[in-house]
Amino acid sequence: MTQNMALNKSTFTTRTIVMTGMMSAVATVIYYLDFNVPLMPGFIKLDFSNVISLLAGFSLGPVPGVIVCLIKNLIQLLVKGFGTTMGIGNIFDFVTSAVLVLTSSIIYQRNRTKKGAGIAVIFGVLAFSLITLPLNYFIVYPIYFKAYGGEQAILAAYKEIMPSVKNIFAALCIFNQPFTFIKGVLCALIVMLIYKPLSPVIKGGRR
Repeated sequence: MTQNMALNKSTFTTRTIVMTGMMSAVATVIYYLDFNVPLMPGFIKLDFSNVISLLAGFSLGPVPGVIVCLIKNLIQLLVKGFGTTMGIGNIFDFVTSAVLVLTSSIIYQRNRTKKGAGIAVIFGVLAFSLITLPLNYFIVYPIYFKAYGGEQAILAAYKEIMPSVKNIFAALCIFNQPFTFIKGVLCALIVMLIYKPLSPVIKGGRR
């Protein structure tokens, strides 16, 4: 009996590793399929790779979900290099995506129901949205200023859309925060729609 339990545990661990790798590959491909959205500066793009990260977090656990976030960014960094921004965009994406996945999946682990999943993604999206403002203002954008010609050069991209924007902080509040929130909501809604049908496939029949 002990031998069988060890074998089951080993099989589960192996499957988790395999599925984490497969989902990381899918997330990486989706990460590259980013696109511009209306009413946003051209350097801000939308992608749905966090759908896969959330699926991994819900079905495999918080740690595999975060690993998916990490691998997709490491692969992109290896392909495109650190550049003049020292890979800050990928670091930012990893941190914010990890916050979304960790918050959502940890809450979901405590209440694995449809209602629990809804509550989990609500808190996850809120955490995802809130953390972006201080990260952007104090870390990400100062690096962008040095890489792309100063604060006024970055601000000019926002002024092309809304000339009344006075400074970067206002731009982040008016543009980036709503964008991040909507991005999180869209990813969460997709996960809510597809998680149950895909869950048995990812888990190998377990619910």
